[in-house]
Amino acid sequence: MKALLIVDVQNDFCPGGALEVPNGDTIVPLINKLSKQFDVIIQTQDWHPKEHSSFASSHKSKAPFETTEMPYGEQVLWPDHCIQGSEGAEFHPDLETNHSQLIIRKGFRKEIDSYSAFYENDDTTSTGLSGYLHERNIDTLYTVGLATDFCVKWSVIDGLEEGFDIFVVEDAVKGIDIEGSVEKSWQEMIDAGAQKVTTQKLLS
Repeated sequence: MKALLIVDVQNDFCPGGALEVPNGDTIVPLINKLSKQFDVIIQTQDWHPKEHSSFASSHKSKAPFETTEMPYGEQVLWPDHCIQGSEGAEFHPDLETNHSQLIIRKGFRKEIDSYSAFYENDDTTSTGLSGYLHERNIDTLYTVGLATDFCVKWSVIDGLEEGFDIFVVEDAVKGIDIEGSVEKSWQEMIDAGAQKVTTQKLLS
């Protein structure tokens, strides 16, 4: 059984948002079309408390997109974004969410960031998504959303490691692209076993 996984299509990741993914909103119409082809739709939602440890503003003399060492490894520091209850944390207003059956909120623990739909950045704290998918006999995920080089990539790689078949809809994802990180992330996903597919192919 298959499901559509929609990663972090939220206002703060779209043009004008606090952590804007270039042209991030252009994938929304494609995702809405794809949603009509799936019986099971799952969304993720970045959901940070104020003063989250991944925010550059929480670290003296650090700027956004610099890195720091956390107990779980290197962490990119971000502008404050997707703060719980804020407009920036809401899903893009044009994204159709009525048919979504599960929303996984991530990054809500103050001391640890969370890119993946499956695990937080320590690679051990589970979101529970894997168990949900197994309970519903879902073995294949089609992944869309933001951003290709962070939350999409880690969701895809973790999903593959959990034994799921993963397709990435290449025209329905967009990346931040820090020093070539989008191209690198595509290679990492393909090397891990992900498959590319287009919206047109899925709709035909």
